[in-house]
Amino acid sequence: MSTVLVTGGSGFVGIHVILQLLAAGHAVRTTVRRPDRQAEVMAMLREGEAASPESLSFFSADLTHDDGWREAVTGCDYVLHVASPLSTSVPEDENEMIVPARDGTLRVLRAARDARVKRVVVTSSLGAIGYGHAPRQKPFDETDWTNLDGADAQPYIKSKTVAERAAWEFVAREGGGLEMSVINPAGIFGPVLGPDFSGSIEIVKSLLDGAMPAVPRVYFGVVDVRDVADLHLRAMTAPEAKGERFIAVSGETLSILDIGKVLRRELGSKARRVPRLQAPDWLVRLAAHRIALLQAVVPMLGRVRHSTSAKARSVLGWQPRSNDEAILATAESLIRLGLVKA
Repeated sequence: MSTVLVTGGSGFVGIHVILQLLAAGHAVRTTVRRPDRQAEVMAMLREGEAASPESLSFFSADLTHDDGWREAVTGCDYVLHVASPLSTSVPEDENEMIVPARDGTLRVLRAARDARVKRVVVTSSLGAIGYGHAPRQKPFDETDWTNLDGADAQPYIKSKTVAERAAWEFVAREGGGLEMSVINPAGIFGPVLGPDFSGSIEIVKSLLDGAMPAVPRVYFGVVDVRDVADLHLRAMTAPEAKGERFIAVSGETLSILDIGKVLRRELGSKARRVPRLQAPDWLVRLAAHRIALLQAVVPMLGRVRHSTSAKARSVLGWQPRSNDEAILATAESLIRLGLVKA
């Protein structure tokens, strides 16, 4: 089996990637920003019933510094670059998010090239594909790129787009023999293993907690984190994945109200706080003047972005779970871990 480095092992996607690599028998390494996060990673591995957790080794490395990366990648066959800066609020200066994402990705790629790693799989986002465009019915695919001048190209969207473009340019100009594949997930749901999870999970948590009397008219694609991890492993070794990007989306685009309907149908009384109403756009725009977090939502109101995972299915044989399975797994794990109101 191979030696594989997963960057950002304490993150929601990273921990699921580690679980699947361990189950497949690989020797796995992961980076954490601080040594004290190792205990948190091990706790999540126990929650996920990891196979051979002793096969995991830790390295301290930060996307904003060179220190530690050479040591982390030396001797690795593959690198799965999952780590990415993420903020729960919109920064005043978008470069606070864009620069670390771009420079961190390039830092990992340089270290991988210098260590003669065979292939790096980079976790990008559907945000690097489907934003900044006029409304359209045609599904977005891997040939599309986000227009950074669009009103809905928020700092996080820009960071993923800029970082992915920089990665492709680096491999083309300076990569030497380094191979690269890219995964572009939609909104990531699925079983939570600890306190560190994606913004998509926050949506389900807020719905279950009854934090919103009515939900904004926002739509997005859904994918289960276990299927995102599976696609990383497929792209890591498949010859056909070299130099390719793959959208990870399960099915049809859903609204937040649609997600609430799934929760009420499947969870009964446990979903009693889930709102049943969709807020009119004018009310959301008005509230955004007072609630900073809603400012990022306003450009997305009513925008339906269809996307297709046909390429991942046909080229890599990827078969994701349904939207409902991903949403239900999210809710059940949040309830089990006591992360929602009783």
